Amino acid sequence: MADLKQQEWASQLENDKDAIILDVRTQEEVDEGYIPEAIHLDIHKGQEFIDEIKKLDPDKNYYVYCRSGGRSGQACSIMNSLGFKNAYNLMGGFSEWKGPSTQ
Repeated sequence: MADLKQQEWASQLENDKDAIILDVRTQEEVDEGYIPEAIHLDIHKGQEFIDEIKKLDPDKNYYVYCRSGGRSGQACSIMNSLGFKNAYNLMGGFSEWKGPSTQ
């Protein structure tokens, strides 16, 4: 897992052809705005979250975010334990996101 600052995360994401964005927030948080193209998997769903993560391709690069960076850090750790090599946590989370979002 790598913790990336906002600008690093956005820059790396922009230049990554294997990038997949994961939003691990609750549905209520997603309803307030999200990063386009993000796949929503609520980390609070426990085993259901893990089951959904296991369906993803472990060879892709995952850019993971939540509201402030805590849950996405947890999600990246879970992903690493499941064999995902490239999971990038957005430090500061969506609350500090300056890129495009949909509301």
